Amino acid sequence: MAGEKKDYYEILGVPRNASKEDVKKAFRSLALKYHPDRNKSPDAEEKFKEISEAYAVLSDDEKRRIYDNYGEEGIRGKYTQEDIFNTRFRDIFRDFGFGDFDDLFSRFFGGFGPFQRTETARGRDLETILQMTLKDVASGAEKEVEVPRLRRCSRCGGTGAEPGTKERICQKCGGTGRIEQRNVVGFAQMIRVMPCDQCRGRGTIIDHPCKNCRGNGLEKTVAKMKVSVPPGIEDSAYLVLRGEGEDGERGAPPGDLYINIRVLPNPNFVRQGLDIIHETEIDFPIAVLGGKIIVPTLEGEAELGIPAGTQNGAVLRLKGRGIRGDRWTGDELIRVSVRIPKKLTGRQRELVEDLAKEFEVEGAKKGRKWRI
Repeated sequence: MAGEKKDYYEILGVPRNASKEDVKKAFRSLALKYHPDRNKSPDAEEKFKEISEAYAVLSDDEKRRIYDNYGEEGIRGKYTQEDIFNTRFRDIFRDFGFGDFDDLFSRFFGGFGPFQRTETARGRDLETILQMTLKDVASGAEKEVEVPRLRRCSRCGGTGAEPGTKERICQKCGGTGRIEQRNVVGFAQMIRVMPCDQCRGRGTIIDHPCKNCRGNGLEKTVAKMKVSVPPGIEDSAYLVLRGEGEDGERGAPPGDLYINIRVLPNPNFVRQGLDIIHETEIDFPIAVLGGKIIVPTLEGEAELGIPAGTQNGAVLRLKGRGIRGDRWTGDELIRVSVRIPKKLTGRQRELVEDLAKEFEVEGAKKGRKWRI
């Protein structure tokens, strides 16, 4: 149905955690079933095109990652039809024994595929890594990133032609960027659409290329931009800045910039959702009698009360000292270990022995027997 979103996994009949081999087997089986030369049902051609597109995406690690994160919209925003059915896919298609991909799709789908001219193909998407501290993540931060990218040439304005000159329409293809190769076999006429070899698919010819970009219409730049990172963002999450990728050729819209967030390890804390966990040791007297200790937080140091009778492995809580989220702020959890001294002074040993005798007497009254 037109406009209906596609589920590539559902099309191939595989689970989302399917291996590459499982995806390959599913495609081969379905392609054999719906190949237009074998299956003459009315929907075979459309079905064949669907499963080919699904396999072209799921068999490519990068395309599959983007699809898993952003769905079909992410694929359509990043790749043209030419990018989806790249050379690697066409080679695999041929290895399966399904014939020439370009001929097949030109024959059945009216030029659908890599040799259809893409005048409005958007610019290339870019990806960069942004490292952040746990403190930055806890409250959000504004960071600056530097991104090398191709942008419209400042000399020719992106036309590729030297200022004062113009590009001209290619006479061979009439400006379409395509030429047709026709072969007659019996009563059938085979038409193959190819990129024009005169203008290389552009549709126009530049006689005087721009001295700055050499006719490409794009030049290398380095962009510095501010990025607002929301609080609570997870490690390896992506932020997308629309239109901040590379410019497309000949005035086509730019691609997007994907920012991969990497949260640096913190020696004092381990993240658990919106909470942070800190490990600390306390001496035996504080565990027994209670008291106060100083612990690190993301905002500096804070005083933590230790209740009398705190057990080894107990978890104490500092409310609101964790990571800020959309609806609430997490806590800092302090996991306590009671430190047992390995060596004692003479005086310390006497005191512990006296205490032990008291515990021994108390234990005997309650039926517990033990001796040092």
